Amino acid sequence: MDTTTAATTTTTTTTTTQVVLPGKVEPDGLELQTHDLSAPGKGQVVLRMEATGICFAEQQMRRGKYYDQPPFPFVPGYDLVGIVTAVGPETDAALVGRRFAAITKIGAWASHLIIDAADLMPVPDEVDPAAAETVIVNGVTAWQMLHRTAKARTGQTIVVLGANGGVGSTLVQLAVHAGVTVIGTASPRHHDTLRGLGVTPVDYRDPDVYARIRELAPDGVDAVFDHVGGPAIEDSWQLLRRGGTLVSYGTAASKDEEGNSQLPVLKLFALLNAWNTLPNGKKAHFYNLWAGKRRCRKTWQQRMTEDLTQVLRLVADGTLTPQIAAKFALTDTAEALRLAESRTVAGKVIIVPEI
Repeated sequence: MDTTTAATTTTTTTTTTQVVLPGKVEPDGLELQTHDLSAPGKGQVVLRMEATGICFAEQQMRRGKYYDQPPFPFVPGYDLVGIVTAVGPETDAALVGRRFAAITKIGAWASHLIIDAADLMPVPDEVDPAAAETVIVNGVTAWQMLHRTAKARTGQTIVVLGANGGVGSTLVQLAVHAGVTVIGTASPRHHDTLRGLGVTPVDYRDPDVYARIRELAPDGVDAVFDHVGGPAIEDSWQLLRRGGTLVSYGTAASKDEEGNSQLPVLKLFALLNAWNTLPNGKKAHFYNLWAGKRRCRKTWQQRMTEDLTQVLRLVADGTLTPQIAAKFALTDTAEALRLAESRTVAGKVIIVPEI
């Protein structure tokens, strides 16, 4: 039988295994469900997951704290790498058998899922799927914050909070590659790894962590990348020299707080906007991966693809080393989530179909 023809037949039933988040539960409360997928529609494909993972967004979703998460229950999973196994009507059959990445926001914790073909981003054959997974959202986020938002240049100095995390570990490598001096905060267990990446580490638990950073950069820094938010965001702002840029991209400080999940973000927006009115030459930005998608999806997707291509090229040539904290089978996603939330790992926790 012609396997390509069989794979593209939309009447073929595909069974998928999904990890469902039923509500505000502990990781053990995740549910594993299996059901048949509907056939892909016009312009859609079936993507067989090769690797997905856990980022901070899913950790917030578990607590009901992500800014615009859907109502429970739903399947989490912000991004994935996979192989196209079937296409819908008026969709290029040549996509079948090829590897792609996709940014989904939800739905990627599944063995198979339906994706719009327009959202597929090619992954080179020479890049391992798990390696590629570490740099989809994390890599695009890091690339865009460094080059599009902060516009970092050779010879500058930046501070990266959480330099051992999924975004942080990618961001510091991109910055060092660009000739930027990097100061990164992390727990002491990760300091040797950071030094190996060319980063000057500072203990994030030190009560005088910002004073330590000022000792390393007494004239101020050119950019601070802050995923924490909360009251300490003002300390990040104060680290900047005139003309410097604060890039805020999260509110981790409020992840365990009860109440409206949007309130911390709205308060942060108001503060950043107020700082931008000050006549000190500094700039404050909140980075949002999804900015611009509603206005022009095609332009947004083109920018995502361009930037991921840049990042994957650096992975392929060995310039950027994906930081994989651990791999778990899809059926062990609860254990993977517990590890990701433990704050003991460097890099990204990866989920694969099976180990």
